[in-house]
Amino acid sequence: MIVTCLSDTHELYRDIYLPPGDLLIHAGDVTFFSRRPSVLKDFNEWLVEQPYRYKVLVPGNHDTLLALPEFQKQINNAHLLINSGVELGGVKIWGSPVTNLSSGAFAMPDEADRAKVWATIPSDTDILVTHIPPSGILDGEPGSDRHSGCMALRKELKRLQLKLHVFGHVHSAAGIRHTASMLFVNASLAGPLGDLDKEPVRLRLDNETKPG
Repeated sequence: MIVTCLSDTHELYRDIYLPPGDLLIHAGDVTFFSRRPSVLKDFNEWLVEQPYRYKVLVPGNHDTLLALPEFQKQINNAHLLINSGVELGGVKIWGSPVTNLSSGAFAMPDEADRAKVWATIPSDTDILVTHIPPSGILDGEPGSDRHSGCMALRKELKRLQLKLHVFGHVHSAAGIRHTASMLFVNASLAGPLGDLDKEPVRLRLDNETKPG
């Protein structure tokens, strides 16, 4: 299965060229503070144009409107995952937009509350999609000792046997990290000037998941 990962496109998704694949994952922040509700309808139409059989969206902290059922219904060309999962092509995917921020969409500043959410991730999940990173993994500017990921999420990963964990949110930490048992992708595309200065990440998902 060819998987393409992207996140933090902030209304600039139409600037992206995506070659064909099997599974498209967007890890949040489709909008820019949800200031233009029309963006969600356009994004839903853009999804149809992408040459993928399966499409998954997890909202981000900018996507306030996607916390409302009436706007969630506008996304019908992808599986919208909000603390929920789906099985696609035999691959089990679970997604959450919860963040460790004190404000914004899906904010949950209390670590104990977040831990309760992460505890609901099924143990047989193959791909985890969250908007925020786990603590210490692609969650800070290179060379910095400051980390903004979620420690409760990092702890929960010990229970899971994931093939792939996709997230975004921390633009400056975009990239890929391998561990002995898992592949992590910070798929943020947004650059410091508000443009998209990175490319989506393409992977081949099999018993040895690797960049494709």
